Amino acid sequence: MITILKRIILSCLLLNLGIAHAHHGWSEYDQTKTVKLTGTITQSGYEHPHGVVKLNADGKSWTIVLAPPFRMENRGLSKSDIANGAQVTVEGYINRSQPDELRAERIIAGNKTVELR
Repeated sequence: MITILKRIILSCLLLNLGIAHAHHGWSEYDQTKTVKLTGTITQSGYEHPHGVVKLNADGKSWTIVLAPPFRMENRGLSKSDIANGAQVTVEGYINRSQPDELRAERIIAGNKTVELR
C-alpha cells in the first residue's frame, strides 16, 4: 500500500514539474527597454496559454507573445482584430535569448489600444 502511495505522489510531483517547466517565465524578457513595432500580422494564434502572432515589422519576422485569450476578449481585443493581414502596433519587451520574440504589453489594432498586462 505504501509503495503504491509513493508512486502516486512521485508521479504527481513529476507531472507538476513538467508543467512548470513548460510555461516560460516573464523574467526572460528585458524589461529595461520598451520596444515599439508596427507591421502586418502574417500568422495569428488566439490560443491558450497565450495568444501569439507573427508580425512583419522593420524588415524582420517577429514572434509576438500576447495575453491569454480571455484577457484579450475582456479588454476588447477580438480574434478578428489580430487576424492575418491586420496592421498593428505592439509595445513590449524583447526576449533576452530569442531576440526576434517580443512580449507585448500593449497592442494597437484598428482604433483600439488594448493593455495586455
